[in-house]
Amino acid sequence: MGSTDPTNVLVPLDGSECSRRALEFAVALADRFDADLHVVHFSDHQTDATDTIIDRAHETVEAAGLEDDPELIESTSGIRNANHVGAAILELVEDRGYDHVVMGHHGEGTVGRAILGSAAETMLRSEAVAVTVVPTVERAANDGET
Repeated sequence: MGSTDPTNVLVPLDGSECSRRALEFAVALADRFDADLHVVHFSDHQTDATDTIIDRAHETVEAAGLEDDPELIESTSGIRNANHVGAAILELVEDRGYDHVVMGHHGEGTVGRAILGSAAETMLRSEAVAVTVVPTVERAANDGET
């Protein structure tokens, strides 16, 4: 049986607090297993906000002493829907051979999953790659309560 340690980790960011937490987790994971780390942000066009997401990701990765050049992937097909983002992540996993995806999840309930969390749900349901989902701080705290 082969090793299950990650060697090529993908972190899709959306600029939210939970995606920032996912990046921090992925940085620690990549460092722990000496894995390659790649950060990506999907958008239908480049803006100051997308530049900020990429710049902050670069600072986080650089501060950890890892090498990566966070990437903005622009889509002309209107990638605003979270289901489309999930499909785009799966395509990237297949094309580039990632063996682990770390992503944030901030959707709660039916509406939250439909609007905010379906990209994470798409990844989990695919079973194409190992996925670590990092919740919001509030959700992590609530899940720890008894």
